[in-house]
Amino acid sequence: MSDSASKPRPQFRNLSAAQLLSYHLPLAGKSSILHRVSGALLFLSLPLILVPLFAASITSPESYAAMREWVGHPVCKLILLVLIWGYLHHFCAGIRYLVFDLHIGTEKASMQKSAGIVFGVSLALTVVFGLKLFGAW
Repeated sequence: MSDSASKPRPQFRNLSAAQLLSYHLPLAGKSSILHRVSGALLFLSLPLILVPLFAASITSPESYAAMREWVGHPVCKLILLVLIWGYLHHFCAGIRYLVFDLHIGTEKASMQKSAGIVFGVSLALTVVFGLKLFGAW
């Protein structure tokens, strides 16, 4: 008789706050949740942030200069950095899910590995674009 058969696995039903803090999602689960969060972030930011910024920037040369000055503020740059991360994570995770639709990499180990790759690539690209956004070059 194996050791795992003698210990009952914990069951999480009607989770309390203490159980929520002790429950650990696998990396693939975190990637899935962040894919949904980044999609919602992008969807909600379109009418609230991105379209008004674009519309104000193409109205006239003066409005473009004013928008450029406004976007140069550090708080605005942080907001744009979050949107950049949201786009890059959603893009990379979306490619991961398209590959799953082709029935490639659907084993547990490869799903964990691909989730790690999504996090690594999206965060690395966010750092690169963030450095550019904050004027490193």
